[in-house]
Amino acid sequence: MADVMSMEDIRTEASRLNIDLSAVDWNSVWVPPGEDFGIKSDDEDLNEEDSLEFDAGFGNIIVVDNLPVVPREKFEKLEGVVRKIYSQIGVIKENGLWMPVEEETGKTRGYCFIEYNTPQEAELAKEKTNGYKLDRAHIFSVNIFDEIEKFMRVPDEWAPPESKPYTSGENLQHWLTDEKGRDQFVIRAGSDTEVLWNDARQVKADPVYKRPFWTESFVQWSPLGTYLATVHRQGAAVWGGASTFNRLMRYAHPQVKLIDFSPGEKYLVTYSSHEPSNPRDSHRVVLNIFDVRTSKVMRDFKGSADEFAFGGSGGFSGVSWPVFRWGGGKEDKYFARLGKNVISVYETETFSLIDKKSIKVENVTDFCWSPADPIFALFVPEQGGGNQPARVSLFQIPSKAELRQKNLFSVSDCKMYWQSEGEYLAVKVDRYTKTKKSTYTGFELFRIKERDIPIEVFELENKNDKIIAFAWEPKGHRFAIIHGDNPRPDISFYSMKGGKVSKLTTLKQKQANALFWSPGGRFVILAGLKGFNGQLEFFNVDELETMATAEHFMATDIEWDPTGRYVATSVTSVHEMENGFNIWSFNGKLLYRILKDHFFQFLWRPRPPSFLSPEKEEEILKNLKKYSKKYDVEDQDISLLLSEQDREKRKQLKEEWSEWVNQWKKYHQQDKMEREMLRDGEASDVEEEYEAKQVEVEELVDVSEEVVADA
Repeated sequence: MADVMSMEDIRTEASRLNIDLSAVDWNSVWVPPGEDFGIKSDDEDLNEEDSLEFDAGFGNIIVVDNLPVVPREKFEKLEGVVRKIYSQIGVIKENGLWMPVEEETGKTRGYCFIEYNTPQEAELAKEKTNGYKLDRAHIFSVNIFDEIEKFMRVPDEWAPPESKPYTSGENLQHWLTDEKGRDQFVIRAGSDTEVLWNDARQVKADPVYKRPFWTESFVQWSPLGTYLATVHRQGAAVWGGASTFNRLMRYAHPQVKLIDFSPGEKYLVTYSSHEPSNPRDSHRVVLNIFDVRTSKVMRDFKGSADEFAFGGSGGFSGVSWPVFRWGGGKEDKYFARLGKNVISVYETETFSLIDKKSIKVENVTDFCWSPADPIFALFVPEQGGGNQPARVSLFQIPSKAELRQKNLFSVSDCKMYWQSEGEYLAVKVDRYTKTKKSTYTGFELFRIKERDIPIEVFELENKNDKIIAFAWEPKGHRFAIIHGDNPRPDISFYSMKGGKVSKLTTLKQKQANALFWSPGGRFVILAGLKGFNGQLEFFNVDELETMATAEHFMATDIEWDPTGRYVATSVTSVHEMENGFNIWSFNGKLLYRILKDHFFQFLWRPRPPSFLSPEKEEEILKNLKKYSKKYDVEDQDISLLLSEQDREKRKQLKEEWSEWVNQWKKYHQQDKMEREMLRDGEASDVEEEYEAKQVEVEELVDVSEEVVADA
């Protein structure tokens, strides 16, 4: 076996050879057959028996059973029929259709083998033709060849499964009990992924867990912060804990590209896209919905990319992502997908369509769920050159009842924004002017919780202003709009209180193109990203005043922590310089800064909803001074500690400076004789003791002779 090197040894050797490990394409690195260099892979158990049957070597071959049994003279006709059916699904290899024949009778045996170019084509053939009715007496039964081998290994006699003793795992919510009330975040830089505490009181990041090559593309927290998901070629995995981050479960899905959790963390959706053997065909898409705790596939969806391309873009090969959108709050009861002229809503009890049929909506182009209730809004654009108006409709699930509908005229585009508690829905409508040469923007504001869902039409004072950004206040009744022309648009704040939209204030000519509300509302960051080079303004909407202005040059991302106390701004590797992140207080004070080469990701760990009742939270707010005394003492102790640390640091810097000065004095004394020689024996180094004399020196520069002709 080859010599074993630690990760530190590999990094040292790479540094010596001037190799950037973060730039290495690890997918192109292959070890000799049977060699693991003494390191057991995290994915070893995926290759154990029965885990990945599709890699056994016959995943591209299907077995078609229940074919007609025909004599030799009808053999070619039957073969032609079978070939015609299955060649429409994928490319059958040369001599890839074999139909066994009984030697004694010369008749076919009632089944055949078909070999495709890829396992994906074989999977699609099984999905499309299993149960295919050739005639009344012959209904196809189709299996992958590898599955036949698996079925052959099933013992004839049933044996009870081996029981394993229960071992209690780590409390996955233990990190929430941190005595300092800190939050965690994960970062990816180079080949390393690291989880850290945000220790803002100590103005530093406190390491929790670090691992090289933890993921092959990205990491993602689950919505309630219980799990950290990683993505690999063999599938996805979830990890959990406060400090150890043990692997909890795997989800086998080869070549997985994207993942998405349900809001309540019960299910995980994985997505992969595979190139077709025929370049003219669209990509093959595979979607699996796993139970997070058991890794059982609850339902899979397979088909061409065209079947999943409705509702915009954001995935791979034109597929809209997420394909499935979850509704019904944190209970994970329903999920839905957009299709051609339909919205298919599934319930998770049986993972089948509600009432076994989709909701038919002609020409529907978009829909979105309420964050809190099983209600979704959909948009249908204008049809027939404007004869049939566009509309926005609200549907209740599972009854599929239409709660409200609003017709819209002369519509160019439409976007829908739900408030975090599902109390309001804002529909931004871009409309054509009468000349059809330009557009203007207005809003339709739905009050979801009020009787009959009243709708208010709202337009800016200058309705021709371009809308750059819109954002609801989380858990609140206000919203903000950036509007106007670059480079200095205006920012307006409005309130929905009192049954009518009222304007709070307008901030004129701000260098901002994005809005980032605190998760608790009240505070908002007015950010100038991209062309504005990271301008930041921390604004208090309650007081309508700016708390601070700052800059994080070239910032690409801004994210509030789940408590609304701190903000992270980061510069990712889309820029070559200044990669890393800054941590700020809610009121705009820079707490600390960390630079990281090849910085890819920064994600705060989400927190689950509080278990406290609204009454208890209100009581705590009323008695906050009593509860805060304990923490005031701790803050004072930390402040004294930081002051002592600052004094020690200043003392050390002063000692280093004195040492440096004394060293140069020593060098100065050693060179004294040489300086005297250069000054012709003068000993003093004080310039004022010397008299400056002006000496004139005549120098013959050039001599030339010129013969002048007589006039």
